[in-house]
Amino acid sequence: MSPNLSPSRRTILKSGAALSLAGMIPARAFAADPIKVAGVYTVPVEQQWVSRLHTAADAAKTAGRIDYTYTENVANTDYPRVMREYCEKGVKLIIGEIFGAEAEAREVCADYPDVAFLLGSSLKPDPAANPNLAVFDNFIQDASYLTGIIAGAMTKSGNIGMVGGFPIPEVNRLMNAFMAGVKETRADAKFQISFIGSWFDPPKAKETALAMIDGGADVMYAERFGVSDAAKEKSVLSIGNVIDTQKDYPDTVVASALWSFEPTLKAALDAIDAGKFGAADYGVYSFMKEGGCSLAPLGTFEGKVPAEVMAKVAEKEAAIKDGSFTVAIDDNEPKSS
Repeated sequence: MSPNLSPSRRTILKSGAALSLAGMIPARAFAADPIKVAGVYTVPVEQQWVSRLHTAADAAKTAGRIDYTYTENVANTDYPRVMREYCEKGVKLIIGEIFGAEAEAREVCADYPDVAFLLGSSLKPDPAANPNLAVFDNFIQDASYLTGIIAGAMTKSGNIGMVGGFPIPEVNRLMNAFMAGVKETRADAKFQISFIGSWFDPPKAKETALAMIDGGADVMYAERFGVSDAAKEKSVLSIGNVIDTQKDYPDTVVASALWSFEPTLKAALDAIDAGKFGAADYGVYSFMKEGGCSLAPLGTFEGKVPAEVMAKVAEKEAAIKDGSFTVAIDDNEPKSS
């Protein structure tokens, strides 16, 4: 599904009297006080995607901007209850992911109009039903595309394996961007693609990756934890996603697309302080030009990727940042070739 992205930060936070903006949460009386924030996560905070939310919230807590607490490993069926408990405790902002509990979570948002919700979602914001719910996703297709350029240059067989969690827009768009990048440097590349049906099952991801490597893949796209373990065991290369695991796999992980949730969270906190938080799509803050994603340092692979390839990466990165080149957002499920 195509995102309904807001065009810029100025659109979301445009000037105007706080109390006159329909559907907006009023400005706080004491904006200097830390905002009470709760994280509700369906997986451990060590998991790639959620770790970015948790890291950003922890940093904001350390800076004194928020008072942060969280609950992890919340089942989708239990998600609404945990949300309600935090609302009853006086939390002003709830962050998390509702991909598996969209309808139920949105009912909770409607029941607590004075609480701001910033939730990962595959659906669009709905100002009429949920004026206090802003959605987001990790739109890091820019960085994923750049890692694809590197992967295409590093594969010898032209056979690349890709292991994802679920074929939802959040995953599909990153895989498609990566594949487009690969084609820039290896036009004849072939892809083995599989989804494990879980957000956190490293053994299953590893098993799936091992089968792909046995099938000829010499570069693995590690959308899930466990894939780089298989690559390390079989002495092939891996491309990281969302977080930087190069130090953990110095001979395996060539490059990674990093997601930074800090710009997204800051935009939400600023909006709450200004009394302008409302239904919007915060996905734009994950774009490279907004500082929401980047290419991780190559670490031990510095100098091992051909110089002309890194020059191409630098050229594309500059074009992405100045707006002269746009990485396509393709939410369709990728297929093996």
